[in-house]
Amino acid sequence: MHIFDDDDFMTTTPRDNFFSIAKNANENIVDMELEKMLRRLAVAERVLEENGLEEAYERAVEASVVDSDIDNRLDSIFIELVGNIVTQCE
Repeated sequence: MHIFDDDDFMTTTPRDNFFSIAKNANENIVDMELEKMLRRLAVAERVLEENGLEEAYERAVEASVVDSDIDNRLDSIFIELVGNIVTQCE
């Protein structure tokens, strides 16, 4: 007996799982959670600018195209978003 379906969340990446859930979840909740995450990005950018680090930030963004630490952090963000969306859609 096969316990897990092929599309089970444990066999997908956090990114794939997020996009699958985002397509099927309440659109207002998804919009709200994406806006919260983008707001966090805007705050982080402002803090960097206020500390004169915008150029260093841009260089780091360009250099992080292949970066396993950034990939892991991005996975964490996708997992956080999924958790926030799913708990509100129950």
